Amino acid sequence: MSYEYLYRRSITNREDFWSEQAKNLAWYKFPTTILSQDENNHYRWFKGGMMNTSYLCLDAHIENGRGDQLALIYDSPSVGTVRKYTYTELRDRVARFAGGLQTLGIGKGDRVVIYMPMIPEAVVAMLACARLGAIHSVVFGGFAPHELAMRIDDSNPKAIISASYGIEFDRVIPYKEMIDQAIVEAKFKPDFRIFFQRKENYDQLNGVNEFDFSKLELSEPVPPVPVEATDPLYILYTSGTTGTPKGIVRDNGGHAVALKFSMENIYNVKPGEVFWAASDVGWVVGHSYIVYGPLMHGCTTVMYEGKPIRTPDAGAFWRVISDHKVSIMFTAPTAIRAIRKEDPEGKLFEKYDTTSLQHFFLAGERCDPATYSWLHQLIDRPVIDHWWQTESGWPMLGIMMGVEKLPVKIGSAGLPVCGFDIHILDEAGHEVERGAEGFVAVKLPLPPGCLPNLWNNEVRFFKGYLEHFPGFYQTGDGGYQDEEGYFYIMGRVDDVINVSGHRLSTGEMEELVASHPAVAECAVVGIADELRGQRPVALFVLKDGRPDDEFAVEDQLVHLIREKIGAVAFFKNAILVKRLPKTRSGKILRKTIRNIADGNPFAIPSTIDDPLIIEEIRSSFKQRGVGVAFD
Repeated sequence: MSYEYLYRRSITNREDFWSEQAKNLAWYKFPTTILSQDENNHYRWFKGGMMNTSYLCLDAHIENGRGDQLALIYDSPSVGTVRKYTYTELRDRVARFAGGLQTLGIGKGDRVVIYMPMIPEAVVAMLACARLGAIHSVVFGGFAPHELAMRIDDSNPKAIISASYGIEFDRVIPYKEMIDQAIVEAKFKPDFRIFFQRKENYDQLNGVNEFDFSKLELSEPVPPVPVEATDPLYILYTSGTTGTPKGIVRDNGGHAVALKFSMENIYNVKPGEVFWAASDVGWVVGHSYIVYGPLMHGCTTVMYEGKPIRTPDAGAFWRVISDHKVSIMFTAPTAIRAIRKEDPEGKLFEKYDTTSLQHFFLAGERCDPATYSWLHQLIDRPVIDHWWQTESGWPMLGIMMGVEKLPVKIGSAGLPVCGFDIHILDEAGHEVERGAEGFVAVKLPLPPGCLPNLWNNEVRFFKGYLEHFPGFYQTGDGGYQDEEGYFYIMGRVDDVINVSGHRLSTGEMEELVASHPAVAECAVVGIADELRGQRPVALFVLKDGRPDDEFAVEDQLVHLIREKIGAVAFFKNAILVKRLPKTRSGKILRKTIRNIADGNPFAIPSTIDDPLIIEEIRSSFKQRGVGVAFD
């Protein structure tokens, strides 16, 4: 079957197409309606269907004779440990821990925040929530207490599940202390806190509202709870342009159908093979392709605790592929750039037997041609760059390797994935010519697996995604389509930046910088970074009459961002300037600031109030070593 035939059918005959895909799952009750609209006129998939995601990931495979197959491989160079779990072993842990949560009164519809390092217990916690019909919200363990507090206040969780600590290189991240800080800051107070103790009696738990994960896991196992296909499986927060995170809702039915379809048709992986997404469970890649996608498809998934990006051994990726016979790998270009920097000739790759590797996928940020070419030449196997978002939950553009192995174009994110009717529009919503850059938008309805709404924020969902281009979902990215139909994604059109594949809001950082008592006004922009893709830089103006030492203020601002958002922001530069470039109406020209930092040729806008500001900022960047080479 050709890609063109399958894709066209997914667009012109949506309901029949996705009904056929839904039949690949073990439903308790097959949906009565494939595509419908809710009370807000938003599209919903598989109404009337009854199912359980935990059952699909575990019990269904055991019933089909895969109980003794490996489900999860935990590989942690951080603690020097490798542990493996069969489907039966993982199911039993999940069922018992779900029983423990049930004894606390946690059930269908309750929210549970999971704030954990990359350990098997994070997977157990996610699947246990799914088993009960509880809605989990995993928060990336690198976020600071302030970010965690905001997510607690939005989701109102009945419980928080965490661990004693995380490990980042040689540093211990004290999760319990951070949770305590977050709960003090949060207006909403969860009923329960549950900690997996990485060392016996590491945490002092009060026994009233604080519980030991392992003791709860001694509870009686419970069966999966049937839920509606349209019931939420999880909330995952992503950065928004206002600084307040957006709660992306993922429903059970559409999510399961989409991920099952993607494993076979995009990633071309078979049940029983080993799939490794080198990400974190706190991000959408971790949800979709460390936990749910591989397990739903009957694969063995690898969970890696550590950061190959800065490990002393730049061959860590190749070692894991060799040790665990990985068939398909998925990571961000940042990781490959770091490996290339440490081992430019690829000598470490030659040390390992990587013959099991079939395809290598990249996503999370735009992959530069040099990085792509280096990886492709090194491994001598297909390398596929593809594009998607937290909101979509699975790929929107790519090469569907399980359908037809079409040519890869370096720099392109590929062709539309089945179900995604992608267009390039101008500001007025008109289709632009091939080759012309514009806004990347997807014609409604979105396929299964995409967000049906934001958590408790219908107004923001409509204004942020649907209002600008009626009948389309606005992705927030700009790009173009070439004459052969391949799409090129050029980056965000709002103030969300991509740091090592992590989406972060410069708007939120700007609010924090502006909160400093010495700062009169400021701008935070994302600039190009050779390793991470982008990183944030702040420019600030001191209040008149303030005697503050500029370097002390800079240090304080860097510390503030690290404390409130976390090291993940990689915020290193806050630069004092006399004034910021503005239009005559007073609007700060952030795009102009980015162009200065990146050394791009640019025309000074005719609306700028004083062109001399450009040279002043250029000089400030040069003095601080920010940006690329300067004239």
